Amino acid sequence: MTRPDIESCKTALRAAGIPPEDAAGPVQRKSRDFYWYSPILKRQLAEVTGDFIVSPRTEDEVRTVLATCYAHSVPVTVRGGGTGNYGQSMPLKGGCVLSTAELTRHEIHEGRLVTEPGAVMADLETACRAKGQELRLFPSTTATATIGGFIAGGSSGVGAIRWGGLRNPANILKLRLLTMEAEPRVIELDGHDVHKAAHAYGVNGVITRLELPIDPASDWIGVLVGLPDLSAALRFGLAVGGQDDILCRMISVFEPGIAERYFLRHRAFLTEGEGLVGLYVSRETLPALETFATAQGAVIRFRDGQSEQRVPPLYEIGWNHTTLRAMKVDPDTTYLQMMFGDDPAAEAARLKARFGDEMRLHFELTRIMGKVRAVAMPLVKYTDEARLEELVTLLESDGFTVFNPHRVTLEEGGMKAPDLDQLEFKRETDPRGLLNPGKMIAWEDPDWVPVAGRTYLFGETAREGAE
Repeated sequence: MTRPDIESCKTALRAAGIPPEDAAGPVQRKSRDFYWYSPILKRQLAEVTGDFIVSPRTEDEVRTVLATCYAHSVPVTVRGGGTGNYGQSMPLKGGCVLSTAELTRHEIHEGRLVTEPGAVMADLETACRAKGQELRLFPSTTATATIGGFIAGGSSGVGAIRWGGLRNPANILKLRLLTMEAEPRVIELDGHDVHKAAHAYGVNGVITRLELPIDPASDWIGVLVGLPDLSAALRFGLAVGGQDDILCRMISVFEPGIAERYFLRHRAFLTEGEGLVGLYVSRETLPALETFATAQGAVIRFRDGQSEQRVPPLYEIGWNHTTLRAMKVDPDTTYLQMMFGDDPAAEAARLKARFGDEMRLHFELTRIMGKVRAVAMPLVKYTDEARLEELVTLLESDGFTVFNPHRVTLEEGGMKAPDLDQLEFKRETDPRGLLNPGKMIAWEDPDWVPVAGRTYLFGETAREGAE
């Protein structure tokens, strides 16, 4: 990569009416996400910062930023709300942090949302609900997460038990993006092609408009259900997810002890030693859930509206908010992400027998190819980096799929291998590799293959690591 000319780039942007912000404090803040969930990334990325921030207000201004940065060989990393957990939006090689905060315009149509990438997801949900509709999926950080950041950096969230994750081809209709070239081009993707840019960390185009399906709104009630142990809670959650007469937006499962220790404002309503299932259920099918719970020997411990005490919304104790709440009480906590098989209760029992309280199990239920599946986000007691790496190796050798949240690259975190469609699309849209460099190993080293126990950062390759 040609050496970037930062000062000339900033001068050109000012002349174009897009003044850069280069004060150290704001630049550092906008160069960070929630990477500190991982003690490994917290150490590795502590010094990462961009050189300046720009906040374009229109697609034309985004085009000007990209053309100007291209002309001066300045890397560009797109930033939404900064709520990702893996350093997705952190500028590993400095340069320009392109904030989407001013790109918030949106239109709501029947069954369809068209929006710019910087719109905050909670605002979009409110706007959709005002017209009798709702988003299909949103993360637990919806209060500050942007829609562009969710699509570019996320994979699932609240709503997955009904609609599956973002890989479900029905959940993203169209993406419009700009290329990183001397004359940035507009490319519009639809159908399967949207996955060339979805969950790509912005390495192969800057998304300027998204079109997503929305659905008739339901009145969702948060409910906490107690069961005798983790196995019973898992089986109950999986069974509820398969009931046609119970409409759910979220099903979370927690082993005994998690809720009592970490869900501080719900604690008064819970019974110590129980496994817990948290559900968003539609008001109209709540009676069916109550009947089913009674038949299964489960007890509803809490439901929205039963107390005047203010409690967090249910989604703020699930997904990765579970990890956040645990970290606030026990700072030596981190987490993993895993896919379980066809008998998650038996697999969970095996893990607990092997690891005990070193790994406290938390699940989010999702729908994959029409089947209800358990994705684990276990809370892990952190001792040191070597033990955390060893845990991943032990789990994978035992047949579990681990999506490692202690990695900063696309391949290591979840894909396990290069996404050849995304790689080819990057060659087309970012021929000089200026978009979010360092996040796609296959771009840096086309011959890369994963090496167990290695972390690759700042373009380091498997061959270099082996040497």
